[in-house]
Amino acid sequence: MNTTDRVPLYQKVQEYIRELIDSEGLKTGDRIPTEKVLMERFNVSKITVVNALSGLANEKIINRVPGRGSFVSDRELLIQPEAVAAPDITVTVPKEPGTGLRTRIIGLVMPSIDDYFATRLIEGIQHALSEQNYRTMILLSDGQLEKEKEAIKTLKEIGVEGMLIFPVDEEHYNEEIIGMKFSGFPFVLVDRYLPGVETNYIAADGRMGTSLAVDYLWELGHREIAICSDSPLATITVQERIEGYMNALKNKGALINPAHMITDFRVGNLKDAETHPLFRYIRNKMATAYISLNGILGVQIYQMAQQAGLSIPGDLSIVSFDDPTAIVEEFSTFTHIKQFENDMGYRAADKLLEIIRAGEGRIGKYSKTLIEPELVIRQTTGPLVTSHPAKR
Repeated sequence: MNTTDRVPLYQKVQEYIRELIDSEGLKTGDRIPTEKVLMERFNVSKITVVNALSGLANEKIINRVPGRGSFVSDRELLIQPEAVAAPDITVTVPKEPGTGLRTRIIGLVMPSIDDYFATRLIEGIQHALSEQNYRTMILLSDGQLEKEKEAIKTLKEIGVEGMLIFPVDEEHYNEEIIGMKFSGFPFVLVDRYLPGVETNYIAADGRMGTSLAVDYLWELGHREIAICSDSPLATITVQERIEGYMNALKNKGALINPAHMITDFRVGNLKDAETHPLFRYIRNKMATAYISLNGILGVQIYQMAQQAGLSIPGDLSIVSFDDPTAIVEEFSTFTHIKQFENDMGYRAADKLLEIIRAGEGRIGKYSKTLIEPELVIRQTTGPLVTSHPAKR
C-alpha cells in the first residue's frame, strides 16, 4: 500500500494549499479555493475541509473571514510575538500549549449561568481548580455560535493554559474548537460533544436519563407520556434523550405516538400562555405525564397546568432534567433526573489539568466519560388517577 494512502484526508487538503501558495506565488491577501471547490476536488465532506482550513489558520498560513472565504496570511508576521498589546493592557501569550509562561488560568465558556445546573457545574469546576492553585475565567456565549468563537479567541489571547467548554448545541461546528483539536491546545468539552469529532468530553448519559423517567412513570400507570424540549434545533443532546424515551417505550411493547414528542418551540411570557400550543395540549389532557428536557421548561409546564386548572400530581405528573427549584437537594419539589453536575464539573476540570500536566494535547488519546444519572422522586409525580384512564 502506498504510504500516501494513509495520510489523513484533511492533511492532503492542507498539503495541496501549501503547494498552491508556493507554486503559484500567492501573495498576502490572495484568496485560496473555496470550501466547495476543495470538497469537490478531494471528494471529501465539509467537516474535513473545515478541519484542514482551521489547522492552517491556527498555523497563521491563512486567514479565515466569515462570509468571505480564506486568504493567504502575511508571511512576514508568521513569527509569533511574545506579547499582544491593547490600548490599556499588555497580554502575554505562550507560543505553544503547555509551554511558555504559566498563567495558571483556565478558561470556561458557558452558554449562560441562569439556572442551578450551571451553578453546580461551576462549583465543581472551581473546587477542582482551586485544589491545584488554578483560577477560572468565565465567558458566556449566550447560546450563540459566533459569541462562543469570540470567547475562545479572547481566552487564548489572554493566555489561558486550557479550556473547559460547554458548547453551543448547534448543527454547525465551531471552527475554533476544531482548530484547538488539531493544534493540540488542551480543552475538554462538558455536557455536550461534537458528533463525528474525537475530543475529550464528559457528560451525563441522556439516553439513560429519559429511560429512567419513562420506566418510573410507567410503573405509576401512565401510558400517555409526552417528552418536551424547547430547543430550536434537533441537537445531539435532544436526539439522545428522545432516543432513550423511544427505546424505553419500545421495550414495553408500546406504540410511539409522534404527537407526544413536543419539540422546537419557545414558551416566552407566561402571561400569554393560553395562546400557546403547549398550553392547549396540557389543558386538553393529551398526556398524563410530561418529561421536560430542562428544569426551566419543567417549571413552565407546571405553571401552565395550574393556569389550566389542573393539579400536580393529581391531574398530571412532571419529571424534569435537573432540579429547577432547590440548591439544597432535600428541599427540592420536582421529581427530576439528577445529572451530578457538581461531580461532572470537578471531573472535567481534573481531566483538563491532567492533560496540561502530561502534555497530551497532541497525542490524540481521548477520554469519553458518561456519568450515570439518577431519578430523584419528589412531589411532582404520582399514580395515574382513575379519572384519566390509560389509553392502550
